[in-house]
Amino acid sequence: MPLLEVTDARLARQFVELPARLHQAVPQYIGILENELEAVFDPIKNPKFANGEAIRWVLTDAAGTVIGRVAAFLNRDAPDVQNPDLPTGGLGFFECIDNQSAANELFDAARQWLAVRGMQAMDGPINFGERDRLWGLLIDGFDRPPNYGMFWHPPYYQQLFERYGFQLYFKQYTCYRTTAAPLHARFAQQAKEHAAEFRFEHARKADAEKLAYDFHHVYNLAWARHSGVKPMTLDQARNIVKEMKPVVDERLLWFAYHGSEPVAFFISLPELNHIFRHVGRRLNLVGKLRFLWARWRFMRRRDKRLFGIIYGVVPEYQGKGVDAAMLVYARQAFIDAGYADIEMNWIGDFNPRMLVTTRSIGATIVKTHATFRYQFDRERPFERMPIIR
Repeated sequence: MPLLEVTDARLARQFVELPARLHQAVPQYIGILENELEAVFDPIKNPKFANGEAIRWVLTDAAGTVIGRVAAFLNRDAPDVQNPDLPTGGLGFFECIDNQSAANELFDAARQWLAVRGMQAMDGPINFGERDRLWGLLIDGFDRPPNYGMFWHPPYYQQLFERYGFQLYFKQYTCYRTTAAPLHARFAQQAKEHAAEFRFEHARKADAEKLAYDFHHVYNLAWARHSGVKPMTLDQARNIVKEMKPVVDERLLWFAYHGSEPVAFFISLPELNHIFRHVGRRLNLVGKLRFLWARWRFMRRRDKRLFGIIYGVVPEYQGKGVDAAMLVYARQAFIDAGYADIEMNWIGDFNPRMLVTTRSIGATIVKTHATFRYQFDRERPFERMPIIR
């Protein structure tokens, strides 16, 4: 089975097209936009190339038909790569027929490439980018379509990883609830108690600079101390706001303020796959026109789904009910805007406090992805992702 490094446009096209060919008969399958996938491997568009590198391969059968693909990469700024005890690179964008020998050849290529660069382990399937998207292997919830920025995988992929020797590093849960389901009475009580001291409101698209500043402030205090998460610059926050602008609904961007300081947020987007599934695989001129039409129709529905991207509370205000009060206001705004249900971006099993929060609002786990780790030294004791305390 020839393994070919992606070095030209023809092989790049085969790399991009393989998942749709493998999964086209599956009703739940929605692929990643080809433009977004290509951007991951474009040194001009992906800032991770500033101090990193990536490689891609496609695997063919004897007839020359592509039957598998994989990418390997390392970002030298990433904490896992910098870990002197176990420098760990990444493997991602894995797709393959149900054949262990084919999968092994792909995994071997990634392992050998990373080992030459000083890595002692590889995590996968992960993204050559941030953890919020294109991260993890679907291991439960195959009957549901993926959220925007997440993969759908067939059940046999888990066996391909585990038979090779990958071990579970952490699970990633996607949680669901209807917006109409009532919150516990204590949420309303906390909203009443905090009404005088705190202010709760959604962001305004027209004030992009304030949105970027508020997001940047809460994110760095609430998340940057966690393992694998680096502080965000204000310019990075501005770029995120700029990228979100074409798809954002400002009624889904909620903040809590103590005086003028933002102290908590719950950031969501319309579930974009409900739009992109009507657009096609490329966001070219025709695709953009289709997107505008599909988005216009979607936004007029009263049964829309929203996708919770990130939630955070400044440590000083954690455990005081500020987030619960914020959710009371946000929930009513979601209902008024015609959003019937919500799925929340993956929450790691290493974050038990966040899982407690999702359970407290009546959300249940409906999909599970997993990040696996393969240690090159097979005699070394394996340790899972540390729990956030």
